[in-house]
Amino acid sequence: MRLDVTLRHQLLRRKPVEAFLADAEAADGGGLRRTVGVFQLTMIGIGATIGTGIFFALNAAVPEAGPAVILSFAIGAVTAALTALCYAELASAVPVSGSSYSYAYATLGEFAAYAVGWCLLLEYAVSGAAIAVSWGQYLNDLTQRLFGVQMPAAISAPPGDGGYLNLPGAVLVLLCCVLLVRGAKESAMVNTVMVLLKLAVLALFVVLGVTGFDSANLHPFAPMGMAGIGAAASTVFFSFIGLDAVSTAGEEVRNPRRTLPLAIICALLVVTTVYVLVALVGVGAQPWTAFAGQEAGLSAILAKVTGAGWPGVVLSAGAVLSIVSVTLVVLYGQTRILYSMGRDGMLPAAFHRVDRRTGTPVLGTVIVGAFVALMAAVFPLDILADLTSLGTLVAFTVVSAGVIILRRRAPHLERGFKVPGYPVVPVLSIAFCGYLLYGLPLPAYAMFACWIAVALAVYVLYSRHHSRLQAQMAKDEGEPESATLTP
Repeated sequence: MRLDVTLRHQLLRRKPVEAFLADAEAADGGGLRRTVGVFQLTMIGIGATIGTGIFFALNAAVPEAGPAVILSFAIGAVTAALTALCYAELASAVPVSGSSYSYAYATLGEFAAYAVGWCLLLEYAVSGAAIAVSWGQYLNDLTQRLFGVQMPAAISAPPGDGGYLNLPGAVLVLLCCVLLVRGAKESAMVNTVMVLLKLAVLALFVVLGVTGFDSANLHPFAPMGMAGIGAAASTVFFSFIGLDAVSTAGEEVRNPRRTLPLAIICALLVVTTVYVLVALVGVGAQPWTAFAGQEAGLSAILAKVTGAGWPGVVLSAGAVLSIVSVTLVVLYGQTRILYSMGRDGMLPAAFHRVDRRTGTPVLGTVIVGAFVALMAAVFPLDILADLTSLGTLVAFTVVSAGVIILRRRAPHLERGFKVPGYPVVPVLSIAFCGYLLYGLPLPAYAMFACWIAVALAVYVLYSRHHSRLQAQMAKDEGEPESATLTP
């Protein structure tokens, strides 16, 4: 009997885990290359996470929470830790590109996966733009300290922030795309060097900044109360996007069932330690009211504490390099999600096309670069940060739910890592994500709703008709919906 391919069936049909694994192994040299190891993948996670979140977000979050921003980062870290354990299990069970999109396709169904894919595209595109915007601030600070000059606001700030075009941010995105086109291995090597440099710079900030620590700056500790702490936690959460970026590399790492969960957990431990230390030293070194409107904040703090110019120069230079590495990784993650969606027919096949010489999706990278560069050039940072947090939290919620669903539907599936304390940990992860989602402003939800409306229109008009899963199901008449796909 022919399958009843109604809209309802299309929305709920799932792609079996075996099909994902078969797709990854059937490239015959025309797919992504497995060239990344545990250390490089951990550096990718750290590189995508430590950047704008700590070099810039303090200036936006401290006015919301006061010195209690330390707790805001702690809430974000706990949420990220709970979700990281869920990511680790799904990454070891479904070690392919696509991250939350692929996990949702295997557990929740096609439309849920499609919606998550669009959330991820928003998350990565917007965060890449947000990071590029803040890069211009530290670049200006560095040139001012070294040469006594700055770029004119007209070409270094977006509309609404005193300028017409953020040219440095757009140039940064395009340069990162050139590197990504060269190959994943080369990009990972450059990222590793920049991550080690940024960790050294932040260690310098902690060592020098603690000499100016004054406990009086911690009073009042929470001037805005719990509401302020929650709002700040929602604002800074976009800086934890790196955990998702690790799982987008599922088809480019060696021994993925072991490498993926290990890299996710190692990256989280490093990131959490650095964030809490830097936030504590930062709010202890100057009054919390001084953060509002302060550009290149960490550099300014060191200049005040030491009374010397060189620490600020070093920190601004480190921030410039740091933010390059974050931009590089989030662009990398977005192209790999597009790669997976293109392979499944959710988006045009051009996004799945890989250059045989470089082993990278060149066309997808170019398209992503142009789109993100445009956003970096014209949108202010505060709008971009809230949208990134929203997209990230939705993806994290889906991953946590996916662990529970996949445990029930495929209890015997091989897993290189299992969430400890199941099912309490996934449930807590969902609850924490819900709490942070509640703290986001209404304008972010309005823009997010518009984005999802566009996604729904594209799905109805294009994706459901070109779905590779639908084509296979229609071909395999009489086979159950959960039948394994033939790549």
